[in-house]
Amino acid sequence: MPSAPRKPRVRSFDPAKVRAALEGQVRAVRDVVAVVCAEPDAAALLAAPSGVGKWTAGELITHLTGALELLPRHIEAQRSGESPSVRADITLPEYAAGSGARAAEVAERAVAAAEGLAGREPNSLVDALDRVAERLSAALGDTGSVKAVPTGLGAMSLSDYVVTRLLEAVVHGDDLATATGTVVRHDRQALATVTRLLADVLAAKAPGGSVEVRIPPFAVIQCVEGPQHTRGTPPNVVETDPITWIRLATGRLTWGEALDSTAVTASGERADLSAQLPLLT
Repeated sequence: MPSAPRKPRVRSFDPAKVRAALEGQVRAVRDVVAVVCAEPDAAALLAAPSGVGKWTAGELITHLTGALELLPRHIEAQRSGESPSVRADITLPEYAAGSGARAAEVAERAVAAAEGLAGREPNSLVDALDRVAERLSAALGDTGSVKAVPTGLGAMSLSDYVVTRLLEAVVHGDDLATATGTVVRHDRQALATVTRLLADVLAAKAPGGSVEVRIPPFAVIQCVEGPQHTRGTPPNVVETDPITWIRLATGRLTWGEALDSTAVTASGERADLSAQLPLLT
């Protein structure tokens, strides 16, 4: 008889490791942007579709730069007294699961910001990212008494909010590499953190213990309501690599496409996650 779904444990991430991972991932993305902007046909590359909604590659870079800038802006506003202190009331999985609801608003802001860069040299995108990276590093080095920051979905702890910026940097770094044909060398800790976060979102969305999802070397979770597995080889197993998992969770890749390309292996009658994916849209 199926057991009642267990409420998944909310994972915590080491703040110092996450901050170091964010700085490392921003450097990795910056390297990709610099390569693209140095190409002879940089203007054409930046004007080409990014594969993310209707954004061009240039708009994608502008969006990511703005998303990263929100972190030092929140810290600086509270430290200066310009913005009142807030208390965290949402978790990381809740934030990630609800982010799709604001996708249209975010897209509009990115396009508007990119219009302000029209006619500028491609290297202006690199310069903007460099300035944000410096501001980000300075803010994280002196957070003062800031414990939580506001978001469009509710307030969250500062340490959790840093993870959301890491999510942006990893997902959009991969988007940019795919769109421009470049290679992004993700920070290992950044990739691990985002993989685990999205695995936790799945566990929260489909609580249970009938399916084991393995994303080596970073994460293993139990999910989907049904008979509880306790020992031995699980009857329902899904396994994939971190980048494929991130693309599945964010809708960059469909379940069917992943199975057809053997990027995902799934065994057992319940090992079908097509109803749960994507997690973020």
